[in-house]
Amino acid sequence: MAAATKTQNLNLCNPRDVASLRTAAIASSGLTMAYKTGQQSYQVLKNIDLTVQKGDVQLLMGPSGSGKTTLLSILAGLLTPTSGRVCLLGQEITKMSRSQLAKFRLQNIGFIFQGFNLFPALTAAENIEVSLNMKGIKGKAAKHEAQVLLEQVGLAPQAKLHPRDLSGGQKQRVAIARALSGNPRIVMADEPTAALDSHSGHTVIELLRRLAKEGGCTVLMVTHDPRIVSSADRVVYLEDGIIQENKLLSDNIL
Repeated sequence: MAAATKTQNLNLCNPRDVASLRTAAIASSGLTMAYKTGQQSYQVLKNIDLTVQKGDVQLLMGPSGSGKTTLLSILAGLLTPTSGRVCLLGQEITKMSRSQLAKFRLQNIGFIFQGFNLFPALTAAENIEVSLNMKGIKGKAAKHEAQVLLEQVGLAPQAKLHPRDLSGGQKQRVAIARALSGNPRIVMADEPTAALDSHSGHTVIELLRRLAKEGGCTVLMVTHDPRIVSSADRVVYLEDGIIQENKLLSDNIL
């Protein structure tokens, strides 16, 4: 009976491919998102079905206004869709309560915001330590891991600087290090290389890819950056809220 119930719950999220849902890190079925402006309704996403396998690096690309960031926010549990379902690591987050979802995100998801979202009163290291504290890693262990993460993104010398003393690219790397704190099983990123030069961008993307391939982390990124494509397993193109293409890198997308 337990097995039957599990299969039924999986079917609710994606009735067409239960097997892939069991192994997928991220799966959505029939996602739509609409906003109302006065008497008019504007549909941002239209019936999105998407699957990201565990350990993959997948990109969401497309023109501005195509719905990429909205889709990423829904998949991360930061926005509630108008309709449709989202499963992460086999669990349907669109059925979770707010407290359940907050706990699930904290334990499993690292999110890299395009706007950094750093605490201005805290140093680079302290911004990471706060995230670690929330995940139960405290004291010397948190300080050590924060330093290791800053070294990984090339910012160890800036550990004691506040956001106001960092460049845009440095702030982005602090945000990336914070998202990687506590070894999340899924990392979602909104334009992670937008504020980075070519060298820093390459360093960050290779770090994310290494986490995916060596650590089993799943990475989903919104980007306009063609430099990232060679590091991805799959690229999904959105336009006008619809998936226009969903191709493996070997399909020579660009």
